[in-house]
Amino acid sequence: MSKTLKELIAEGEHQQQDFKYAINDSKKIARSLAAFANTDGGRLLVGVKDNGRVAGVASDEEYYMVEAAANMYCKPPVPFETSIWEEDGKTVLEVVVPRSGQKPHKAPAKDGSYKVYVRVNDQNILANGVLLKVWARQKRKQGTFLKMTQAENILLSHLSEHPTISMNGFQRLAGINRWTAEKIIVNLLVVKVLEMELSEKNCLYKLRPQAPKADNLRDEH
Repeated sequence: MSKTLKELIAEGEHQQQDFKYAINDSKKIARSLAAFANTDGGRLLVGVKDNGRVAGVASDEEYYMVEAAANMYCKPPVPFETSIWEEDGKTVLEVVVPRSGQKPHKAPAKDGSYKVYVRVNDQNILANGVLLKVWARQKRKQGTFLKMTQAENILLSHLSEHPTISMNGFQRLAGINRWTAEKIIVNLLVVKVLEMELSEKNCLYKLRPQAPKADNLRDEH
């Protein structure tokens, strides 16, 4: 086996790598491609089982399935590059997706509706509304001025003593409604004071390491 391919497989599946035994559904693969593009980029190793064993694929057929996934079922289309690995007569198709500057990319869910997916560890999960608002704000040319009110101070004081907080927890702690809590969280994410921990079950917020001071902050977008 190629040393480089062996090293890739040895990493296992993670936020920027996924194994696919075969591709028989372009719509399903579109979710993986969109999730990589929406997050940190990544690679698919097609023809590799979940346990890391090389099974091999018919590279031409797999390529056309990936192409359909990227161009027909991702909105907007997701750019990708491919490489072919050969080992003992078996072919592994490597599909590399860069981090996108055009996010969010949508892909079809199981019910056929188009959703936004992100990559978290080794899973593709739905992006939440807060993340979508952060991306929209980051595309704006004007900066974001952060005004420190009592609610912001309560939040930052809490996070200086506790690792994380949920949106509902912030609402209760500050005694504010959902709309206000979400607006504050989005602002603090955009100016990089907070960061998000997203999972299938919940979403938590925490102070970003080496976050800028919260006084008179403007984002960089």
